[in-house]
Amino acid sequence: MKFIFVTGGVISSLGKGLTAAALGTLLENRGLKVALQKFDPYLNVDPGTMNPFQHGEVYVLDDGAETDLDLGHYERFTSTKLSRLNNLTSGQVYQTVLNNEREGHYLGKTVQVIPHVTGEIQKRIQFVAEHTRCDVLITEIGGTTGDIEGLPFLEAIREFGLDVGPGNVLFLHVTLVPFIKAAGELKTKPTQQSVAKLREIGIAPHILVCRCEQPLNKELRQKISMFCNVPYEAVIEEMDVEHSIYEVPLMLQRERLDDLVCERLRLNVPRADMSHWQDILRKLVAPQHRVRIGVVGKYIELQDAYKSVYEAVSHGGIANDCGVTIEKIDAEDIEKQGPKAVLDGLGGILVPGGFGERGIEGKILAAQYAREHRVPYLGLCLGMQIATIEFARHVLGLADAHSTEFNRATPDPVICLLEEQQHIRRLGGTMRLGSQPCQLVMGTLANHLYGAFLIHERHRHRYEFNGAYRARFEQAGFVISGTSPDGELVEIIELKDHPFFIACQFHPEFQSKPDKPHPLFKGFIAACHNRIHQRP
Repeated sequence: MKFIFVTGGVISSLGKGLTAAALGTLLENRGLKVALQKFDPYLNVDPGTMNPFQHGEVYVLDDGAETDLDLGHYERFTSTKLSRLNNLTSGQVYQTVLNNEREGHYLGKTVQVIPHVTGEIQKRIQFVAEHTRCDVLITEIGGTTGDIEGLPFLEAIREFGLDVGPGNVLFLHVTLVPFIKAAGELKTKPTQQSVAKLREIGIAPHILVCRCEQPLNKELRQKISMFCNVPYEAVIEEMDVEHSIYEVPLMLQRERLDDLVCERLRLNVPRADMSHWQDILRKLVAPQHRVRIGVVGKYIELQDAYKSVYEAVSHGGIANDCGVTIEKIDAEDIEKQGPKAVLDGLGGILVPGGFGERGIEGKILAAQYAREHRVPYLGLCLGMQIATIEFARHVLGLADAHSTEFNRATPDPVICLLEEQQHIRRLGGTMRLGSQPCQLVMGTLANHLYGAFLIHERHRHRYEFNGAYRARFEQAGFVISGTSPDGELVEIIELKDHPFFIACQFHPEFQSKPDKPHPLFKGFIAACHNRIHQRP
């Protein structure tokens, strides 16, 4: 079994997760079984209670684990199925160590960072490797080399590398080679300092992946090689991609990254056939069609807040050989300017998930505009609840209908708290989470899109459609096309006399891949294209 550890230096948000995922793609296409995991040094037990503006989206796995968004890259780029074992935080490590101490597992010894904390980290590496029975385990260390909170993780992988021995472990360091515009040149000093810091800890990287805006010439590569003590061919250029993140695996293959990894780890496997990936990229770079859709949210300023949604939309475009331009629309702008001024001319409208009251009325106006103007609409989680509230107010005549999340005193709570959530006080990990079965109604749009009767989708919510209003909604043409198998919980809704209006309580974006687009996004983009194409 082989182990690859991906670290990062100079600054955060360099793309370590994307690099790890892209390497996983290349190794998988060489015939290897690959597993990936992420270590996050922050003290939160998981990112479930963290603000999207600070952390980005929370990526939910089948088993209900709320994890870092990089696990989304891992699942989209490879065939690996992840679980809560694949994301470890400092909070989880210290919680486990302290519980062990309270239970007497350490037999009265002084509990210390070394060996107890580092030992717990190494146990997770070994457990995931054994549990997945993979050929190669890629572990990404979050944060930046030199951060105080990340030191136990770096010490743990240093020790682990000694234990498994040469030929079985590879350290890959992602670093920044900035372009100084005033000087008109790339600077290698930040990379030198970052590697020096890593070597102080006792880790000598085998490969450097250099993030840069301009190409690395031979002289720069030689300089980095000499000062960082890595072979010239192991200085890998990773430039900003022009069109899509799905260019990264092909870029790294051109740089022979996977060849170097296989040589270092003594893996005798054939070269990766990336022809299917090239076809995906062709549809992204030079699609046959174009469409423009609006994503109406409240965390629009931060790209990572709706990361999986944006990716799933692009996957829907790939399935239809259609380029998708995403207009990021702040829901509060709709409240201020009116829906027509903001939404007119779009091929479709998507309302993603979210929490909190800010921007809710703007989202309701967006759903109303889509319904009345026959614009394709896709609602995700909160987006389904928004569509329900809008229909109640403007079709059923329940003018003050709302969700009890936003107005506990509403006379018509068409969206209300799930029964099992009534007495929960702890916020972390207590929502309805993970993969849940959903039974579809034959002959509905949902049934047609999925081509199935029973599906499984990932959830992350506390509020749900209020079943007390179900009959009134259905009598008015509001179709409940998917429910929990017992029929109690409404999972998918759609409108009868509309070209494409569908919304779901779950998060379909978490199961979409570039080579396996999710049916709802595939159908949504097709409907958006048809609307634009059929205009006089």
